[in-house]
Amino acid sequence: AHKESLPFLMSKKWEAVHCCHVRAFVFSAFLFGDNELSRNVKLGGAMCTSIRFTDNSGHMYLGRNLDWSFDYGQQVRVMPRGFHIPYSFIDDATAAHAVIGMCIDYKNYPMFFDCGNDAGLAVAGLNFPGYAEYAEGPVDGKTNIAAYEFPLWVAATFSTVDEVEAALRDTVIVAKSAGEGLGVSLLHWIIGDSQRSIVVEMMADGLHVYDDPVDTLANQPTFPWHMENLRTYITATSDFPQTATWRGAELKPYGAGAGMRGIPGDCYSPSRFVKAAYLNANYPQKESETENVVRMFRSLEGVVMIEGASRMGDGKFEKTIYTGCFSARTGNYYYAMYGDPSIRYVSLMDAEGASPDRLVVPEPRRS
Repeated sequence: AHKESLPFLMSKKWEAVHCCHVRAFVFSAFLFGDNELSRNVKLGGAMCTSIRFTDNSGHMYLGRNLDWSFDYGQQVRVMPRGFHIPYSFIDDATAAHAVIGMCIDYKNYPMFFDCGNDAGLAVAGLNFPGYAEYAEGPVDGKTNIAAYEFPLWVAATFSTVDEVEAALRDTVIVAKSAGEGLGVSLLHWIIGDSQRSIVVEMMADGLHVYDDPVDTLANQPTFPWHMENLRTYITATSDFPQTATWRGAELKPYGAGAGMRGIPGDCYSPSRFVKAAYLNANYPQKESETENVVRMFRSLEGVVMIEGASRMGDGKFEKTIYTGCFSARTGNYYYAMYGDPSIRYVSLMDAEGASPDRLVVPEPRRS
């Protein structure tokens, strides 16, 4: 039976008694709001890029850029195992896994942008307007999950991509907002573990789950379109170019990099997908935690949104608000902000012994 929605985010007004509450309303307007901010998203903006890879020992790293014109008051939180999770359509549950990630902590409820759990499973949601379309209401005989609940449901409930994929066969994502009078986020998701990653897209013709062999996701169009588009770049290579002969002319390379000619470098979603997939495919596999964190941040720097390069539909410049990286090897979550590129981290270990009644506010350390 349908239950009462979460008792927060119930107004579109910019009212709050604390600054962090104001920022949470900014976030809710973006993610859930049927107002000027959400219309700007539909006009163009709120772009993101995500990649996944493993180290030499098979440990997974999943990271993402989150792009928009200003931050949301996002914070890193750790949700302890056993945390009580209220759901809109299914029974409330206690978290089977501890979860860490970037979120809006609103009244002790973690609204995750991206997160990973203690089993090594991670998920990130990316903007997908114009294509995402959810069920208008719960469907009998299905597991009905509200769009805003999806990342938390995945990370709190499952241990592997295989488990998630099996559950999704009977799952419907519902256009249920987090509060009365608010809109619904239009997203698709990348979910990864040590073995593989999948992309989840809910559209007018139903729920689609795709294997992601390039471990990459950007924004619209659909994931199959992006994969088909990669065939345009099959001659791209990281190899050093050989000298060519044209009739009597011997053409020697200026240096490395000629094989990348044609790989796009603009901020457009199809371009970011191509470049991120290329960088992820060609970056040599690394061993240590430090090397792999460097790999993630350097790779995502290749598709970063720089202020001044691209305007959103409202005329404001888009930029990469933060870059985040979950390490299944250590349970650490690494992140860097646009205004402070130094990498900090927190850990799932920060929730050891914590009460399951409250989200843990970890103390960040410098990487």
